[in-house]
Amino acid sequence: LFIQVFGLSSVAQVVLGKGSTGQYLSINMAFGIGTTLGVYAAREVSGAHLNAAITITQCVLGNISWTTVAAYIIGQFLGSFMAAATVFALYYDAIYDYTKGNLTVTGPTATAMIFSTYPAPNVSLQGAFFTEFTATVMLILGVMVIHDEQNNAAIKATQPMLSGMLVLGIGLGMGLNTGYAINPSRDLPPRIFTAIAGWGTAVFTDDHSWWWVPVAAPILGSLFGVFIYKLCIDFHKQPDHETEHEKEQADMEIS
Repeated sequence: LFIQVFGLSSVAQVVLGKGSTGQYLSINMAFGIGTTLGVYAAREVSGAHLNAAITITQCVLGNISWTTVAAYIIGQFLGSFMAAATVFALYYDAIYDYTKGNLTVTGPTATAMIFSTYPAPNVSLQGAFFTEFTATVMLILGVMVIHDEQNNAAIKATQPMLSGMLVLGIGLGMGLNTGYAINPSRDLPPRIFTAIAGWGTAVFTDDHSWWWVPVAAPILGSLFGVFIYKLCIDFHKQPDHETEHEKEQADMEIS
């Protein structure tokens, strides 16, 4: 809910204000702020499971059960759907003034992109898939670097802020092709909402039925990112007893 209300409303403000009330940078900053607040809010409840791709990855790794996965994803989807409804209500008048009541996915007054991601016109489906895949790889690598207690994790109080900065960085560098969904829970529930609210089935059929890419690519990217992290970092960590021994030796030398 935090991520989506901040993020989607910033997109709405840029689109409906025709660039006079925000720019691409403001959208990225809003998603980063929403991520930070979301992690702060949910950290002690679920460990801040805000992304279905990462939740599924944690289950594959054996860290959480499938029943927990189902509960977390239902919560993520409900929060995201409610956020889309909130932003729609917030900007209802502006949306209808901008579109003259014609809610479309494409065209000069398209507004579906306020709620969900769509690929740029010059990007192929394969290129868009690779973009979402790669961006999610960088997301999970960043998340693991920030939170890995065995690898000099960030101070606990700063982890939500760093997570927000991570999302901001991905948006600043990898948002051109697809709008960087990097999270099925960020993209699919608002898409369902727009289908119900007046945009129709075009939100699923346009752009070569694009809707499945922000669902599948982040899941595969998250799994691959964990594989890379384990291969390049986890497998090279020193065992705890060796680390303790080196610490004791250092303490003795200092003494």
